[in-house]
Amino acid sequence: MSRQIPNTLTIAGMDPSGGAGILADVKTMSALGAYACAVVAALTAQNTRTVADISPVNPQFVRSQIDTLFDDVEIHAVKIGMLGQRKIIEVVADRLGHWKPAHIVLDPVMVSKSGDLLLEQAAVGDMREQLLPLATLVTPNLPEAGVLLEQRAVETVREMRRVAERLRNMMTHTGLRWVLLKGGHLPGNETTDLLHDGDQMIELPGHRIQTRNTHGTGCTLSAALAALLPQTESVPQAARQAKQYLVGAIEHADALKVGHGHGPVHHFYHLWSESPVQ
Repeated sequence: MSRQIPNTLTIAGMDPSGGAGILADVKTMSALGAYACAVVAALTAQNTRTVADISPVNPQFVRSQIDTLFDDVEIHAVKIGMLGQRKIIEVVADRLGHWKPAHIVLDPVMVSKSGDLLLEQAAVGDMREQLLPLATLVTPNLPEAGVLLEQRAVETVREMRRVAERLRNMMTHTGLRWVLLKGGHLPGNETTDLLHDGDQMIELPGHRIQTRNTHGTGCTLSAALAALLPQTESVPQAARQAKQYLVGAIEHADALKVGHGHGPVHHFYHLWSESPVQ
């Protein structure tokens, strides 16, 4: 008997360069054996060097996309990425609260790799109050965690432990809820992540890979988690596999030649041969 292929959903922004956002999420989910669906929550004009423009999507149309999809397709896991504005956050929180998918991975996207703001400053509180309580797993990097907690970004693994605890306390205490605090902004060559559920504090060690092609790493990790949660036995197992996949995608990123800035990671590194199929 064949396994059930999970249906996964990304609700995020569109990056035309394909390195981040919905296109990166769909690539990641597909590479990891899930069927990817997508709801467009924001439009951007961007490349590997800059975000030139952002165009919001009508909140009622986002609502229509979500409801129409869930009315027909059984969604096993949802990844939330760039939403851009508070009205979109309100709609996404309302509709996911209604449909109640088994897994929700929240990537609190606020700033692009090029430093451009991707979330209205006034919307941070809405994300904190409306989306965090719904999430199975939230995946902030250190600057994002600092914004959510209204404090400076920490710089040590020891400080990260307290941050992970505070973020976990902001989530609902019912059911399975985890924080994956990413250490990619730590100084030095170590990039330890912390996975915390209010009880366990699991270190996921890593080291910095020398490449400038890291556009969309956060999107890729959160999408990988959404793809893997329905296919694994536990959140820690999914997190370890997701990080392993991301490391491989970064290690092979220089095989791609996309743009002149921060290029994308290689989402299909373990699937593409060096030469085209004959």
